[in-house]
Amino acid sequence: MKRLIKDMLAQLDYMLYRSDLKKCSIKVHSVEETIDELIRTEKSMIRFGDGEITMIRGRSLKLQQVEPEIIEGLKRLLAYEHENMLVTIPEIFEDLSFYRKEARQFWKDHLFFARKVYEKYCNPKRVYYNTSVSRFYYALEDKSVCRSQALKIKEIWKNKDVVIVEGERTHNGVGNDLLDSAKSVERIIGPSSDAYRKLDELLAYCKEYPRDRLFLVSLGVAAKFLVERLFLEGYRALDIGNLDMEYEWYLRQAPCKEEIAKHGVVGEKANRDAGYHEYLTQIKRRVTD
Repeated sequence: MKRLIKDMLAQLDYMLYRSDLKKCSIKVHSVEETIDELIRTEKSMIRFGDGEITMIRGRSLKLQQVEPEIIEGLKRLLAYEHENMLVTIPEIFEDLSFYRKEARQFWKDHLFFARKVYEKYCNPKRVYYNTSVSRFYYALEDKSVCRSQALKIKEIWKNKDVVIVEGERTHNGVGNDLLDSAKSVERIIGPSSDAYRKLDELLAYCKEYPRDRLFLVSLGVAAKFLVERLFLEGYRALDIGNLDMEYEWYLRQAPCKEEIAKHGVVGEKANRDAGYHEYLTQIKRRVTD
């Protein structure tokens, strides 16, 4: 009953909001425009999804405990202060019709609780880029564009030397061709939870690489801050979130969210048993919990 009431209130709130869209100053580029910008430029990127906005509201996430300095840092990053670092947010302010039914309701509920966060901390002088660059499949009603977007995404790191910074369960590109276009792939494995505490150590390992490397970071909330620090040190870094999981669902044409077996593979022996030998050779550093 509580869920039904919440959904009804969110629907009413969204209808009232839609009737007065002229007041909305938050603009978001399309996924295509976001991918194109990442291909044609050397800009870095941090992404805000519902989780980061939830944390700004003072709530912990499953893999990251809330801390005052994290909240303040996210507010600052959401304000889009760096010219050559894209900030992405969900495309939810003008139209939800292109999302599947449950996704439309999810974003209505999200806006019901979090719209004031966007309105307070987003920069009205900026046009934001699109968080769905890494969520390009599951939530869409019409999936006919997914193939072209998946192909273009892989152009971002084509012929580049890539360093992936990820948790030990993530396995970006393992068992699929997501990273096959890269010239080379190396990995730094970070903590699976509360990675924010290890930012200094992660940054130190990243800085062992020359500045021609492209960093792809999948570390939840901590990724935002590591990407910014790398950017300020002269590196290019992209917060890719759960792109690999989305790509797996796309490859499987999954009708609903599915568990990905590799996310349960932890430790050297388990990875060898799974046949992930190349993955193990790519790991150059580990930062433990």
